[in-house]
Amino acid sequence: MNSRETIALHPEFISRNGEKEFVVLPYEEFVALQELLEDAYDLFDLREAKKKEKDSPTISFEDVKKELGI
Repeated sequence: MNSRETIALHPEFISRNGEKEFVVLPYEEFVALQELLEDAYDLFDLREAKKKEKDSPTISFEDVKKELGI
């Protein structure tokens, strides 16, 4: 799933005392939501790591190949 795709949800609501309290989703939709959340957390972690390392020294791929004799 790419960042522009949406997940069509078909929730069933369970109420208690007239208030919606729980949602039941088809399993496939639940799994799709889990994967989307994992991707979002990964993106958040990547952005945080890039912020932390933005001033760190870097080495080019060509220099790494030379250093390793590749």
